[in-house]
Amino acid sequence: MNSTGIDISWMEGDMIIALPMILCLIGFATFWFVSQANNINDGSVKNILFTKYWGLCSMGILPAIIALQLMPQYALSDYGLTYKPESTTTSLVAILILAAVAMPLVFMNAKKPSHHVNYPQIREKNWTWSLVLKNCLGWVAYLLGYEVLFRGILLFPLVDAIGVWPALAINTAMYSATHIPKGLDETISAVFLGVVLCLMTLMTGTLWVAVFVHIIIALTNSFSSIYHNPEMKFVK
Repeated sequence: MNSTGIDISWMEGDMIIALPMILCLIGFATFWFVSQANNINDGSVKNILFTKYWGLCSMGILPAIIALQLMPQYALSDYGLTYKPESTTTSLVAILILAAVAMPLVFMNAKKPSHHVNYPQIREKNWTWSLVLKNCLGWVAYLLGYEVLFRGILLFPLVDAIGVWPALAINTAMYSATHIPKGLDETISAVFLGVVLCLMTLMTGTLWVAVFVHIIIALTNSFSSIYHNPEMKFVK
């Protein structure tokens, strides 16, 4: 207790509120500042793929290890890294519906010349099948780590501690903030997508809707950007 009458002592239950948000901040910031370093942010295949796998480590693997150690009451399955047969149908239907809605919108948005400034992140002019595969694997790795952090570690403990809607508000705010450097359109889109993915994660008890939908959107965006970019093409 201090002179204002506010109790600033560490209380039971504070860890499952504070730690997820701290891990989210540090995990994403570590990824972001490394990926934006001048000697890495050059659009080359090697460096872009490095940032993707670094994202898996900095936002997925390392935060998960820390969370498991400091919040031992939570296992990986409690963060949505599990398979629940009873939610399979719901998950598949959600993935199909969300993909059907998102893919045409993403394809149309990729026509904008301003969009070509940021996408595709790999700036190769000729896209071989080998490069396409490397790009796919990089996005899968990155988004798995991303979803473990945002829809797993940041979501489930906060729901337990403060309830669904306050947790969802915090999650969506932090998730949308990570898109600010990519412009207003992506930041606003992230608000709606963040709410939907959080709700689907809670409804199914797993990360898989969020992971697969995010991957579908990212790959559609990436390859639509190549298709619409007059300086790029797919080659055999």
